[in-house]
Amino acid sequence: MKTNISEKTLQDLEFTTVLEQVSEFCISDLGRENVANIVPFTGKKQLFFELQLVNEYLASFENENRIPNHGFDNISEAIKRLAIENSYLEAEAYLKIASVSNTVNEQKKFLKKFKEYYPTLFELSEQIEFTTFIVDVIQKIIAPHGEVNNNASPTLKQIRKDINNVRGKISESFSRALSRNIANGYLDDIKETVIDNQRVLAVLAMHRRKVNGSLLGSSKSGNIVYIAPQATLAYSRELQNLIYEEKQEVIKILRTLADEIRPFVTLLEEYLTFLAHIDAVGAKAKYAREINAVLPKIVAHKKVFLKDAFHPILWRKNKNQGINTIPQTIELNEKQQIIVISGPNAGGKSITLKTIGLLQLMLQSGILIPVHERSETSIFGTILTDIGDNQSIENQLSTYSYRLKNMRYFLRKCNDNTLFLIDEFGTGSDPELGGALAEIFLEEFYEKKAFGIITTHYANLKVLANELENVTNANMQFDERTLEPLYKLFIGQAGSSFTFEVAQKNGIPYSLINRAKKRVESEKVRLDKTISKLQKERNRLQKTSDTLEKQKSKEQEHIESLQEKEVKLREKLEGFQELYDTNQRMLSLGRKINELLNKYFQTNNKKELSANFFKWVAAEKTKYTKKNPPKKKSKTEKQQDKVAAKKQQEAIKKVEQEVLQKVVKVREEKQKEAEKIAKEKAAYEFKIGDRVRLTDGRSVGTIDKLEKKKAFINYGLFTTEASISQLELVEKAKK
Repeated sequence: MKTNISEKTLQDLEFTTVLEQVSEFCISDLGRENVANIVPFTGKKQLFFELQLVNEYLASFENENRIPNHGFDNISEAIKRLAIENSYLEAEAYLKIASVSNTVNEQKKFLKKFKEYYPTLFELSEQIEFTTFIVDVIQKIIAPHGEVNNNASPTLKQIRKDINNVRGKISESFSRALSRNIANGYLDDIKETVIDNQRVLAVLAMHRRKVNGSLLGSSKSGNIVYIAPQATLAYSRELQNLIYEEKQEVIKILRTLADEIRPFVTLLEEYLTFLAHIDAVGAKAKYAREINAVLPKIVAHKKVFLKDAFHPILWRKNKNQGINTIPQTIELNEKQQIIVISGPNAGGKSITLKTIGLLQLMLQSGILIPVHERSETSIFGTILTDIGDNQSIENQLSTYSYRLKNMRYFLRKCNDNTLFLIDEFGTGSDPELGGALAEIFLEEFYEKKAFGIITTHYANLKVLANELENVTNANMQFDERTLEPLYKLFIGQAGSSFTFEVAQKNGIPYSLINRAKKRVESEKVRLDKTISKLQKERNRLQKTSDTLEKQKSKEQEHIESLQEKEVKLREKLEGFQELYDTNQRMLSLGRKINELLNKYFQTNNKKELSANFFKWVAAEKTKYTKKNPPKKKSKTEKQQDKVAAKKQQEAIKKVEQEVLQKVVKVREEKQKEAEKIAKEKAAYEFKIGDRVRLTDGRSVGTIDKLEKKKAFINYGLFTTEASISQLELVEKAKK
């Protein structure tokens, strides 16, 4: 599968904002770069692999086996320098390389140990070679604090030994000069100081000629001069030579180390790629945890069913402001191919459109989405969007011209594996002419079997959606009293624009609204009024349904609570009964033993006591054996049990076959009966007065009028028009 998702679609759906939010959870610059470059996957195999990686990482937050820390230093520059022949790196750079190598090895060891928990992450780690050579060779040469080890070479070891000896001599000779000059009274009170990392004597200016050495400076007042003793100077020169030799030897060692690691340059690049990928996966998982995202079921057939879906950017913004975000549930399938959402502005039409588009885009880019875990969706080859004004001053295009160019692109790219999202479909031109052209475009998308959602105010598009078999009207619900948006999507009915009601609410004088109403065709007003009434009725029914659902939920909880209490009470009673039976048995045993002992105390007859005791024990054993018969142990008895069990299985199979035959027969009879009823329904001619309902609805109405293939149905509060093919007979008209 090849995907075709343009940069414009990514911009329209604010995909970049999501990536910015994901990158906040990265722990490295390379991980952030990786996230910033995320685009929808072009192949299903890669996509499913990435989604499983994120899902497994997310699962690690909920169990004890958390993914180990995978923080790392960016060693890209070090790798580039290392690749150059005869080059070398600073000691700290080698330590960073060792740290990266160690981190990868730890990840590989952990994922191998827990590959049953994280099979996909383990598979990813298996693509990287495991080796301790890099770490071993670096740790052998470089100490943890960043210096080359003394034992890195015999020459370096000897040079450093000589350096320590010379430093000892410098200290010793300086101490002798210090003591001598203090005794002679040549020094100031501070005695000594340090100039250019070298200890010097603080000599009073008047005695400077009496002290042998090199003058290195003086105080601001000129009263003190700073002199390095002559004996110390000779050793200092020797020290400088040794330090130079040490530096040359260290460079030689580091160059040799670079030669040893250079063959692993490609592997080190793979290490960085792996860790950056893990960082990006971890960031996606942490983002998913924050927005309560999951991996929905991805199906092979074309379908979108997003239950309780949130727009992640809006959800995050509202959460920061303490505002509740209302989720949306929407479904596209073969029988609900296109949804036409209508209703007033500021009702949430556009955000619903963007929610579906952005979530599909996120999923196809390997990011989990905030929906109910029972949601399902498929993968689309093309996602097309036309959202926002998009007026182009630079190209001297009007909104409508731009939209027409966009529609031309849509028609060229649209096919049966396309998801299209169009906001304010058909706007920008004369309502009648633009609406007619929008109808043609909608029919073209419909014929090409594309899935899509559009928002519109055009009445003709609402009517067309009602006429096309697999196109469905929908609306964003409004409170009929306050005209405040409820931000809930209702599928199956067009929405009123509430034009005059909203105008009246916003303070437009009623006289002006009345004049406007007179200028509009009466049929248009009637249609809008009818839709408005339907929406109000639907809102009332929805509120009643929600109340009943809440009551039902509370009653169910109460029943479950009572059942749970009953179970606990029964368990307690059973426990008490068992305790009582045990106590009674203990009392009985105690009484019997007491009786035997009393008799023994009276007669002092041990034989009689022993005989009576064993007789009593035998009787108790017989009682126990009757209650708990021993298992049969002989081979003959076991063979008999096997034969009996086999016969029982054969009898059960025989009964199952007989029952299955009867079930098949009953099913055939039911099927014939259903076909008979279907034929009768198909042959039935509807009459005025018949009580009917729509095949996809529950409300029952009466046929008032019949015209050709259409029927006018009276539901009491309102009358609506429907195709006869969509009707289902409930009750024939009374004669």
